[in-house]
Amino acid sequence: MIDRAGLAEFLRSRRHAMQPQDVGLPRGARRRTAGLRREEVAALCHMSTDYYARLERERGPRPSEQMVAAIAQGLHLTLDERDHLFRLAGHQPPLRGALSEHISPGLLRILDRLADTPAEIVTELGETLRQTPLGVALTGDATAHTGPSRSLGYRWFADPDGRALYPPEDHAALSRLYASHLRRLVTLRGPGSRAARLADLALAVSPELRRLWETHEVGLRPEEVKRFVHPQVGLLELHCQTMVDPEQSHLLLVYTAVPGTESYEKLQLLSVVGAHAV
Repeated sequence: MIDRAGLAEFLRSRRHAMQPQDVGLPRGARRRTAGLRREEVAALCHMSTDYYARLERERGPRPSEQMVAAIAQGLHLTLDERDHLFRLAGHQPPLRGALSEHISPGLLRILDRLADTPAEIVTELGETLRQTPLGVALTGDATAHTGPSRSLGYRWFADPDGRALYPPEDHAALSRLYASHLRRLVTLRGPGSRAARLADLALAVSPELRRLWETHEVGLRPEEVKRFVHPQVGLLELHCQTMVDPEQSHLLLVYTAVPGTESYEKLQLLSVVGAHAV
């Protein structure tokens, strides 16, 4: 059963504990609220202010599991805090580990401070969970995909349009890389895992993947420099730095260009183009 009083008290305590700078918001000189405002938390959770306010006032229907997950992510809860929130709302907490899509507060805090840099948080299957604005400008909104197409590796083999962002001369090497990574995950996670089901779906639609699968090639590593062909600014050569959350198997990918290079200038232009496009 939902613990309305406990849920409301917990939400208020976490909201008061958060500061605007924790989530990339300006504090402002006239702010009187101890922490975040309700409307700010609601925006972070992708829900209406009225809905969130009713939860803090012990009113309204019991939130769904999807809604509780959105609140946990918006409030930058730890895994223990997330599980506590689910139980207060009358739900069983989700599984932890590789299947979890709850991003750790540490990764979110870093991402929130990279507004002027292309960056994204992805799962081990290449599913984008969160992007910076410049990340969206670079690759498009990768969080909009559904089903198996959420995985970049699946899109690479199942959808020819998924390769348009990369130079044709890089396609063969990237195909080997994605096939190698998927095979490693299938072995690591085992039969019946999400990785295995995704591999079966991709193998069913891609003769190229079936050929590569037969080579049993594993252990390939991505190049530090990734090349993108953007429809507005052209070719960009970007260094990719990776931070790993070992508990959740999430990766924070940050793309930068060497100052003074053509790619650096194009990235600056893209920040302006992307801002006008929003």
